[in-house]
Amino acid sequence: MKNQLSRRTVLRGMIGGAAVSIGLPLLDIFLNDSGTALAGGAPVPLRFGTWAWGCGMNPDRWAPATEGADYELSPELEVLGDLKHQISVLSGFNVFLDGAPNEPHYTGVIANLTGTTPPDADMQLAPTLDTLISAVHGGSTRFRSLELSATGVPSQSYSRESDSVINASLVSPLEAYARIFGDDFFDPNDGPFVPDPKTVLRGSALSAVSDDVKRLEKRLGSHDNQRLDQYFTSLRQLERQIEISLSPPNLEACRRPSKPRGEDVGTEVTQANATHDLLADLLVFALLCDQTRVFNMLFSQGISALRIRGEDISHHQLTHDEPVDPELGFQPRATAFSQISVQAWVRFVDKLATTPEGTGTLLDNCLVMAHSDHSFAKSHLVTALPVMVAGKAGGKVTAGVHVRGNGEPISRIGLTMQQVMGVQVNEWGTGSLQTSQPIGEILS
Repeated sequence: MKNQLSRRTVLRGMIGGAAVSIGLPLLDIFLNDSGTALAGGAPVPLRFGTWAWGCGMNPDRWAPATEGADYELSPELEVLGDLKHQISVLSGFNVFLDGAPNEPHYTGVIANLTGTTPPDADMQLAPTLDTLISAVHGGSTRFRSLELSATGVPSQSYSRESDSVINASLVSPLEAYARIFGDDFFDPNDGPFVPDPKTVLRGSALSAVSDDVKRLEKRLGSHDNQRLDQYFTSLRQLERQIEISLSPPNLEACRRPSKPRGEDVGTEVTQANATHDLLADLLVFALLCDQTRVFNMLFSQGISALRIRGEDISHHQLTHDEPVDPELGFQPRATAFSQISVQAWVRFVDKLATTPEGTGTLLDNCLVMAHSDHSFAKSHLVTALPVMVAGKAGGKVTAGVHVRGNGEPISRIGLTMQQVMGVQVNEWGTGSLQTSQPIGEILS
C-alpha cells in the first residue's frame, strides 16, 4: 500500500501578507494501486464545460459528409486535424420556436442551454445546463463553477440561473490567477477587484510555498516528483507569461509606451487569442487542482465583436454587410472569423489532451461542449446549430464521431450531457424541445 496523501493536500504560503494555497495535480500517490481511482475508492473527478463562439458558420461547409467514426472533415473543420478522434461533431439539430420570436444571437444559444425557447429577448425560463450540472458536481470544490471570457467584458456570460441571475465572467488572466491561488483573496462584496501585480507576481506563488514543496518532495516517488516538476515548470512559465502581458519588454530598438493600467484585453483578434490561451492555461491548473469541476469559456459573445487589428468592422457586422461571394458561395471575411474561432477551440482541446492526469489525460476525464448562437448568422438561422463535444468523461463517452441530427430537437444534446454527468433526469426541455432521447451514438 502506498504512503498515501489526501487528494485535498495543498501547499501553503504567504505573499505580501495574503495567504496563498496551491493545489496539486493528480499524482500517483493519490491513486489506488491500479491508477484507476482515488486511494479512498472514489472515482477520478469528472468535469463538464462549455466553450462558446459567436456568429456560427456556413452550414454547407461545416457539417461532415460522412457519419460515424472516422468521419470526413469538412472545409470548415479541417483545422481539427489530428484531434479529430478526440472531437465529436453533432450537426443538424434544431431549435423549435413554438410561436416565439427568433431573437437574434439570443434565442438559439439560450434554447440550446436551457431546453426551453425564450419567449422574448433577455428572458429565459430555466437555468442553463452548466448550473444544473454544477448542482451535482460543484458542492465539493472551492468554486462551484468558473466563467471565463476572452474579450474583456465580465457581463458576457451564458451561465445563468435565470434571466436576472448571471454568473459573471473572469476576463483578466491576472484576476483569474489571484482567484485560483489566493485563499479568500477576493471578496466580491468589496466591489470591483483590481489586482496588484506587485503582490501577485513579484512574489511568485511557487516561491511562497517553497517550504511545503521541499517537505512534499521527500514523500513522493520518482514518477510523482517528475510530474510535480513538470507541473511547477508550467506554472512558472504561466506566471512569466502573465507578467509579460502586463508590461512590454524594454528593448532598445523600441520606444517605451506609457505604463499600462492593466492587461491588454479586448476584442482585437490578437488580444482575444492571447487572453483565451492564458485563461485556458489557468483553467487547466484549476481543474488539475480540483478547484472546480464545471467551467464556461466564452471565446466571443453571440454578437461577436471580434475584429482585425487596424479595422473597425466587427465579425458580427461583416455577417450582415458582406455579400456572399458568388464564386465561393460564402462570405470570405466573415468566414475567416469563424475559422479563427474553431482554431481557438482546437487549441483549447489540445491543452486538455496533452495534460497528463492519472493514467491518461485531463481530457479523458472531461466532457466539453462547444456551441454557437446561429448556424448561418447572416440569416439568423437557429436550425442546424453547430455543436462539438470533446472528452471521454471517464470512459462514459465515445469520442471522434459525427452524428447527424436530421432536424431533431437540440435539447437531445443537453439531456445527454446531463445524464453523462450524473444528473438524475430522464426528460428535459419544454414544448417541441421536450425530449427523453439521449444521443446514444456518443455513449460508451
